[in-house]
Amino acid sequence: MARRYDPHRRTRIIDAALSVIAADGIAGLSHRTVAAEADVPLGSTTYHFGSLDELLVAALRRCNENFVRTLRESEALAAGGEAEGAEGAVRATGPGGAAGSAGLADELTRLLGQWFAGERGAIELEYELYLAALRRPALRPVAAEWTEEAVELLSRRTDPGTARALVALMDGVCLQVLLAGGTFDAAYTREMLARIVAGGG
Repeated sequence: MARRYDPHRRTRIIDAALSVIAADGIAGLSHRTVAAEADVPLGSTTYHFGSLDELLVAALRRCNENFVRTLRESEALAAGGEAEGAEGAVRATGPGGAAGSAGLADELTRLLGQWFAGERGAIELEYELYLAALRRPALRPVAAEWTEEAVELLSRRTDPGTARALVALMDGVCLQVLLAGGTFDAAYTREMLARIVAGGG
């Protein structure tokens, strides 16, 4: 019998892995549980992903894209513009610029608020995969990809050092909200982000 052509099977397996982790945590992940969730033969999961680490890498990379896509699609963040180069970055962070520290802090706070307004389970899933890199070295380069791409995007509006500090603060805010079971404090977050941007100017 000819094998059924299924060009989206790899994607469905990644989706299934995310569903398994969301329901049962990484401890519940196996090729067998993923195959059952994706409704594919067990051999399909091992064909596309030779190890669970390979599957986790693909799942984490999928999650990474979510918030980075939000940053990439922000018109306010693009306003600093690659075309303006270093001069644009100086104007963006300078106290007299129209898009100064308050504008950048406002936009990042808005994006974080929008992210937290979504499904809490999805956010927890992303951070479970992100923190799994502590115990799984194979995930560390992928976890770093999120930071590096976010820094690159924010560097359109400020210098790279300040961009890295902003990413670190946003990461810390997210972890505090998730681990403490609290709510996102937009006013506090905006104030801290503005301080970092102003200091970088």
